[in-house]
Amino acid sequence: MDIFLKPVLSSLLFSFLGLAILLISYFIVEKLTPENTWKEIVQNKNIALAIVFAAFIIGIAIIISGAIHG
Repeated sequence: MDIFLKPVLSSLLFSFLGLAILLISYFIVEKLTPENTWKEIVQNKNIALAIVFAAFIIGIAIIISGAIHG
């Protein structure tokens, strides 16, 4: 049972750690930008800003994945 449980727990731990780092980096960028980006994307339907933030999130996720996997 321990052979199965250790990889699952490690995977869950790294998944939550990666998500936490991703959210923290999003909030840092949110504070650095002059406007509320979520409001701009949702209410004003700013597609260009949505694409830029999607690229940002994908880029940060790739960096976190590389850092976790080594």
